[in-house]
Amino acid sequence: MSQLTLTKFKQKYFYKTELQDLCRQYGLPTSGTKAELNSYLEAFLSGIPKDQIKPTRKKQKVRQLTADEITLTTPIVDSGFSFNDASRQFFAEYFHVDHFSFKKEMAIIKRAAEARRDTQMTVGDLIAQYQDLTSTKQSQQLVSQTAEENTYQWNNFVRAFCQDTVSQEFDSKLKVAAILWQHVKSSTKPKEFTPDLVEIYAAEINQFRKK
Repeated sequence: MSQLTLTKFKQKYFYKTELQDLCRQYGLPTSGTKAELNSYLEAFLSGIPKDQIKPTRKKQKVRQLTADEITLTTPIVDSGFSFNDASRQFFAEYFHVDHFSFKKEMAIIKRAAEARRDTQMTVGDLIAQYQDLTSTKQSQQLVSQTAEENTYQWNNFVRAFCQDTVSQEFDSKLKVAAILWQHVKSSTKPKEFTPDLVEIYAAEINQFRKK
């Protein structure tokens, strides 16, 4: 991996653990999302000295809050607030649901606040921004435009395959998508689904065609 170039890096698919290993090898920040790790490595491989590559978001060094310590006025940054079981319990009670799952939009808003060191933004602001996005139907646009969404290449590949009419020819769509993905993942081509893949690897997936 010592001969890794920027071009080779962009052509290859890496799991998050592999990105962390590379960052560790080159002396770069090792915490963050896949998109953030990618940005550190791309900067380094572009020639930027490693001592000039800083973490996009700083780790919180304070104790994480419990559910009963979280309120609408709790700051998002440097307060001990985190997306964990405690905040999940808080949001479940706030939204009056038995089980709460964190939304992509909420994570995007939180990461943006951490990146700009916005110590004034509160949990209430987070909820308000999230609700505003979903009420105006802008959430999907926000999610699709984030660098992090682009790292979900397998998920995006499956989604594109299932949305293409060619997928209707198969009984086991996920199995077919997985076979095609393995070829794309190990190639130097963009990690995206294109209909021609069905013809190129027909011999391997014909067994899943509908009778």
